[in-house]
Amino acid sequence: MFANFHHFVNKKNRWRLTVLYALGFILAISAALPAYIQSNFLNQFVSLKTVGLFFMTANILTVLAIIFFPNFIKQFTNYFAAKITLILYGAALLGLTLTTEPWLAFFSIVLLSIMSNLIWINMDVLVESCSSDQATGRIRTIYFTFINLGWILAPSLSSYLIKIGDYTLTFLIAAGLVLPIFLIFVFQARHLQDKIDFKNISLFLALKKMWLNKNLRGIFFIALLLNIFYSAAAVYMPIYLHHNIGIGWDSLGLIFSFMLIPFLLVEIPAGILADKYWGEKEIMAIGLIIMAVALWLFFYIKSPLPLLWALILFLSRIGAALVEAMRETYFFKIIDAKDISYINIFRTTAPLGYIIGSGLAILITLFWPLNYLFLFLAILMIIGLASLTLIKDTK
Repeated sequence: MFANFHHFVNKKNRWRLTVLYALGFILAISAALPAYIQSNFLNQFVSLKTVGLFFMTANILTVLAIIFFPNFIKQFTNYFAAKITLILYGAALLGLTLTTEPWLAFFSIVLLSIMSNLIWINMDVLVESCSSDQATGRIRTIYFTFINLGWILAPSLSSYLIKIGDYTLTFLIAAGLVLPIFLIFVFQARHLQDKIDFKNISLFLALKKMWLNKNLRGIFFIALLLNIFYSAAAVYMPIYLHHNIGIGWDSLGLIFSFMLIPFLLVEIPAGILADKYWGEKEIMAIGLIIMAVALWLFFYIKSPLPLLWALILFLSRIGAALVEAMRETYFFKIIDAKDISYINIFRTTAPLGYIIGSGLAILITLFWPLNYLFLFLAILMIIGLASLTLIKDTK
């Protein structure tokens, strides 16, 4: 993985990136522990349709928070903003451990949704400040490999924690991981404090420039499609497999860990290919087609065999890993760390994906069974190939 690390990262940034990779790994475990259990946790208090409304509302508020986040960063620095975000993120997780009423669950989910999105924006700025265009693919995909390693380890741990201590213990462990992250921020302050002169650009002007730029507009739509898929993966696939197909949490934890392995195997090679040989468009197209096939299988197959579902989910994540790697590589090749307004708008695709995904699920389940959501998403992935015609390869 690090064979050429010294060649494309200068000495000053080498330690900063090492610290950021470690932070990304720990933060990913903390974020992933509650990710696949939130929907089932909320389903204890409210109906499936209300779960969708909870997530829609939480993500609408998240979009608003992201929109105003650049001004906060510009005024108080990215380093200070990250520390505040971490504190509130930990408080949200602790709130879920105390939840006995729907209103407290809703408040905690909203706060968790907002802060878990904002902290990754802080991380984006830090990583991009260490990157050069010729090495963006490798730096970003190594960074995402550490993040994905955390996501792979978390589902099995999460299912084990549910088994021995219900949902509360899972949220508590996730909150506990915030402490070492915060301490790293404090003790590595001289490496992580801001050295960036952020561009002062209004939200309206940033949106206008992004819309008029075909490359930015195209990659925004691809990122949105990927996050719509992730919304279904985090909220509705666990519910469907557990309640509709009848697979227990012991099996689901192992399945969810296994399905994430492609993120370790695929992203770094894809980043190297994008930097040296192929264009990002071709790799994204392959990823979208693979995701569409996997989603159709998710709709069509009714067997309760865990191994079969593990293979289908594994296939879906091969496609998602290819799209994710190229989404990050392409976007951060055409912008810089100082373009904080563009980074924030780009990161609204995560909560927007959840809003659209939850809205689709609510609408579809009014008329059809839940598995029709996956058929509709498969069609969306194929339609999404048209977005690739908007962008021009960086090679």
